[in-house]
Amino acid sequence: MKIAKPLLAITTPIGVVIGLREAWRFHWWLAVLMALLLSVIGAFLLMTVRRIRIEARQAEAPPREPR
Repeated sequence: MKIAKPLLAITTPIGVVIGLREAWRFHWWLAVLMALLLSVIGAFLLMTVRRIRIEARQAEAPPREPR
């Protein structure tokens, strides 16, 4: 596992870039669709990470008393 995780972290983006390039060579609109899909997946990933951080911060804060 010591070697597998860094190797996967490096080769996956390289493979995505190569796939986008090959899609562009095949049909440019296919590459545009692939890039759009990747941006949507990335946006959902960022929203998930943001939500987890907000909820973790709220769990650490002391509960507020109602006025």
